[in-house]
Parts: sequence; structure tokens; C-alpha cells
Amino acid sequence: MLIGVPKEIKPQEHRVGLVPSSVREFIANGHDVIVEKDCGTGINYSDQDYEQAGAKVLGTAKEIFDKADMIIKVKEPQAVECKMLREDQVLFTYLHLAADEAQTRGLIDSKCVAIAYETVTGKNGKGLPLLAPMSEIAGRLSIQVGGAYLLKHLGGCGRLIGGSPGVEPAKVVVIGGGVSGFHAAKMAVGLDADVTILEKGHDQIRVLDDYFKNTARVIQSSADSIERYVLDADLVVGAVLIPGASAPKLVTKEMIEKMRNGSVVVDIAIDQGGCFETSHATTHGEPVYDVDGVIHYCVANMPGAVPMTSAHALNNAVLPYALELANKGWKQALKDNPSLMEGLNVCQGEVTYKCVAEEFALDFKAPETLAA
Repeated sequence: MLIGVPKEIKPQEHRVGLVPSSVREFIANGHDVIVEKDCGTGINYSDQDYEQAGAKVLGTAKEIFDKADMIIKVKEPQAVECKMLREDQVLFTYLHLAADEAQTRGLIDSKCVAIAYETVTGKNGKGLPLLAPMSEIAGRLSIQVGGAYLLKHLGGCGRLIGGSPGVEPAKVVVIGGGVSGFHAAKMAVGLDADVTILEKGHDQIRVLDDYFKNTARVIQSSADSIERYVLDADLVVGAVLIPGASAPKLVTKEMIEKMRNGSVVVDIAIDQGGCFETSHATTHGEPVYDVDGVIHYCVANMPGAVPMTSAHALNNAVLPYALELANKGWKQALKDNPSLMEGLNVCQGEVTYKCVAEEFALDFKAPETLAA
């Protein structure tokens, strides 16, 4: 199979679909790899590094899309990329379609085979192994950036995350105790913040309570507890995920209005539409905006801020699945691996992920019927 790696064109996105070491694995498995010129410069990989790994370097994205059997990316295809996709070409990347109708329709029109990292499941349907490493990084980053925007000269209230002897620390509230929420709370606890985790699942509450013990409160999430803790917070991290679907709006505009001036919210769920009613996607170039005196950080590709870490973490997770698709072809790979089947979102002009179909009132086609 001919594997194509275009350069990411989303603003301030420096990650790359395949690093040179991953290219070597495809070559070792008998495949050919073409990469766009300068695709790895954002993480200090030169075209020569890719050539030494066995890839052929081409000058434009169009050449990559025209020739490759499978496109491996990081972020969802932008409008210009959707137009370059072709029928039966495999696209393996993050999609987050439930928050992006235009992209969904673009993929339908292309008739490509679009497999989303974020809905590929783990063994026995548990976990999201290709989303987890980026969720871990986003969770950790949320406390770093949230703490930075609490600084007075950046518009915050001027409170130090960990406080000082005799002075109380910042109150950090994490909504959602999954992968990203856990790592956000872990970072906040490590900085000596006053941490509260709001989680809905009873089993996960027990896991969190056992891990954090007396270092963080673990509270049953409800409309009442969200309002009570959010209104008293200096920093709120939204870390709620419903796989493949839009994130629920758990923090209302009225709650934001009642928060203290100079408090900060970080919406990790913004890729899926965000869990704050006042959220809208931002970029690393213009990461924040103010609503009623509350700073909102809603960057849709948070791990892109640390591409040297996140590109390698993503490659480590994606490579076994990508090799399976290349070695077997997409139909056989999906038939053999139910976890990969869960990743199929759009195929040959049909929506094959139920949450996406329901979100935009589109017809749903069972993925098994198209892979048959």
C-alpha cells in the first residue's frame, strides 16, 4: 500500500501523522511512504530524515492526496483537503465530526473511507486508545495554561495555583474524571491546589477516590454540585467526553456571569463542541477571550502546543492500527478487528457512526454492511 503523509495546515499545528521511525515500520512491512516537503519541520525532522527512513518526499499536498492509498494525518481535514480526497481512499486521523457538519458533508461528498482515531476502541470495546494519549497531554496542559492565565498581567485574578504559606491556594474544579480529567487533577494536586473533581460514573468515582484519597475531593456530578463548585472556583477545567458525540453544555452562561472576575475556564471538550455554554473554538495564535470577566481558553488542538511530545505519543498509539489497515486492506482489517470497525465514521458517501448521523439528521448505515 502507498501511505501518504501531508503537512498539517490547521493554524499552529506542528504535529505530523508519521515520524521517521514510524515510516521505517511501514517500509519494513513492505509498504511505500510519501510525505509532503517540510511535513516534520515543526518537530525538528528534516526531509532528509524522512528519506533516510525510506520515504519519498513530494512537493505539494495535492501530489500526496492524488497518489496515496491511505492518508495518515493528525487533525481533521480542512475544507481544501476534503476536496482532494477521492473515492475509496482511506483517511486515518482525528475527525470529531459531531461538532463539524461542514467537514462531515465534505467527507460524504468525497466518498472516501474515513476512520477516526477518537472512536477506535480498546479490547472488548473498552477505552479509546488513540484518544487517550492526547487526552492525557491536554489534561496536563489545562493546568499549565489555566495557571498562567490566572496571572494578573494576563488578565487573571492574580492568584498562584499553589498559594503560599499562610495564603490559600487556587480552587481548581475539574468537571469529568476520565482520562483528561484525571491528568488535570493529578497536575493540580501536584501544584498544591485545592482540587475538586466532579464525576458522574459511580465506578469511576470509586477509582478516583481511592487514587486521590485526601489530596482532592471527588464529588458526584449533578446540576447542583456543578453550580456550587464552579461559582467558587478560580480555575474550571471542562473534561467531559461522550465518544463521537457533542459534549453536553454543563456550565451555563448564567453560571459564568456569577463567577469571580479574573477566574479562568479551560474547555478540553471543545473539539466536540465544548461543555461550557459560552465556549467557542480558539487557536494557539489567539487562545483566549473574555466573557463577563471570565477568561476562556478553548484551543481546539491543545496538544499541538507541545508537538515534540504529542506527535511521538500519538504515533506510538496509532502505528499498530495503521499497520493493520495497510497490511490487510481496510475491509479485512475492520472485519478482523471490531475496535477498528468502531472507528469508521464515513464510508463511500454514507455516515457509519450513529451519533454523527443523529447530530445532523443524516441517514445512518451500519459499518459492517460496507466492510462486508
